[in-house]
Amino acid sequence: MMAGRALYARHALLPEGWRQDVLLEWDASGSLTAVTPDASQPAGVEVAQYALPGMINLHSHSFQRALGGKTERAGDGPDSFWTWRELMYRFARNITPAQMEAIAAQLYSECLRHGYTAVCEFHYVQRTPDGALYPRPAETAERVIAAARLAGIGITMLPVLYSYSGFGAQALKPEQQRFRTDVRDVLAVIEALEALRDGQTEVGVAPHSLRAATVEQIGQVLQVLPTERPVHIHIAEQQAEVAQSLAWSGRRPVQWLMENMAVDQRWCLIHATHLLDDEVAALAASGAVAGLCPTTEANLGDGLFPLQDYLAAGGRFGIGSDSHISQGAVEELRWLEYGQRLAQQRRNIAVSSAQRNVGDFLWQGALQGGAQAAGRPLGALAPGKRADVIVLDDDHPNLFGLALDEVLGTFIFSGNDNLVRDVMVGGQWVVRKQQHVAQQAIAARFRQTLAELREFR
Repeated sequence: MMAGRALYARHALLPEGWRQDVLLEWDASGSLTAVTPDASQPAGVEVAQYALPGMINLHSHSFQRALGGKTERAGDGPDSFWTWRELMYRFARNITPAQMEAIAAQLYSECLRHGYTAVCEFHYVQRTPDGALYPRPAETAERVIAAARLAGIGITMLPVLYSYSGFGAQALKPEQQRFRTDVRDVLAVIEALEALRDGQTEVGVAPHSLRAATVEQIGQVLQVLPTERPVHIHIAEQQAEVAQSLAWSGRRPVQWLMENMAVDQRWCLIHATHLLDDEVAALAASGAVAGLCPTTEANLGDGLFPLQDYLAAGGRFGIGSDSHISQGAVEELRWLEYGQRLAQQRRNIAVSSAQRNVGDFLWQGALQGGAQAAGRPLGALAPGKRADVIVLDDDHPNLFGLALDEVLGTFIFSGNDNLVRDVMVGGQWVVRKQQHVAQQAIAARFRQTLAELREFR
């Protein structure tokens, strides 16, 4: 064992729950090789009081980080997801690949400081502002991966299939041309990214939605994509989307997808907000992950996912920060639970017969679903998984004198201070004492990018 590749945790969250005196060891590739509870403290090894597996952010549109706060002004009529989308289109119109990289690096450094150690990037700005292909088909995706590597976060890149503006293969609008891809385009991007796959980087695919891609197109992509790669799709986010699907096909979006595609564990259905009971049961039975983004779903007025029924049916879930009005895993999990409490006028919703502590249930559940959605060996302090670890600030008063079964509940539900002190990704420390190791340089590039984009209103 080398002292530089080990961490001794007084308390560590393992798959079976909290254990004491845990020695974590990893290899040069950044994968855990041994996790030993009830171990003696070796000389020269760093000690942490509370060590957790890093959280997976399973849904990100990184460029939207620079849009945060700029859409919070009412229009002349009722505002909705659809009016927000028009503002987002305006913002995306002229953004450059270099600016995308700078924004993504800032976002990822913030996500790391708040407990995310991996991200799934749902990447759909693929073309030049005039709708032409870049000389390199994966130009913008490569830029975002470069940002992830600079920040030190693990990434699952999901190039987006985006061919139509609505159900029934309606032609794209002019403002959507930057997103335009067909089957050939998406497969070319995936092929170009193949050389970048490593322990920190995976590549899957994301049909944008059933509005923007047909099931025939999706099937053509999946015939080529290796079967272990993840597949993400926006679905049933808005009531208007459900109504449009019914008008076109006579079926709701999730019903249509389940009837026409072999949805299984490689799939992640993002939002899936508006479901009937049979759709809840079908999604849970498929083994797919429901990708929930509570802060964005609240910000856009989407609605509330039927979490309790879905969990009762054995459904899997994970969390994402989507449009990045928040970059913290704690806030996503807090509002996932709080939304259910408000709707049902009850407390302590996200539990099971085996786990009655809400914080523990949410953190472990989101780890498992997020790891599945990322298609990478994540989500647990166990041999063979990535050495992605967050260390809580044991000097903070909130963590004083707690029983172990109170730690995660306090972390998620008590106060607004960030209790994440140190963060390791793939065996490398990227956050120390709540500061990202490249924070100043990344922030300087981000500030310059905001200055360049300041004309957006």
